[in-house]
Amino acid sequence: MAEKHLSRWDPFRELVNLREDMDRLFTSFFGRHTEEPEGFWTPVIDLEEDNENFIVKAELPGMKKDDIKISVRGNQLSISGERKQESEVKNKTYHRIERSYGKFSRVITLPTDVEADRVKASYKNGVLIINLPKPESMKPKEIEVEVK
Repeated sequence: MAEKHLSRWDPFRELVNLREDMDRLFTSFFGRHTEEPEGFWTPVIDLEEDNENFIVKAELPGMKKDDIKISVRGNQLSISGERKQESEVKNKTYHRIERSYGKFSRVITLPTDVEADRVKASYKNGVLIINLPKPESMKPKEIEVEVK
């Protein structure tokens, strides 16, 4: 006989499910998220880790190096900047504008503090790559086994 489980009904879970369904509907209809306020957008990021570093990759297409600001404090990485919209041209009709413009700001909490004075950043083909070295105390240490 199959075992039955009872679970407590949560009316707020139903509201969250409804909101997610509506978000998917609007995203599929309009082709993009509509949650961002006008003139503000959020770049997508990846956060990776290896034995030596945390690596953050952020998609920032169409930006200039001088329009990107990066700062590190403890385990907080802040990336901000502004992507400027092309100047308006007379006698031109836009049928669709889906690219986002304006200011952005992301604060990423890293699993540990990093060595801020050794952070390096590069920008190529619209992708910002930030290497954040781990402190020596966080790096794996190989322990030699003593034979007696």
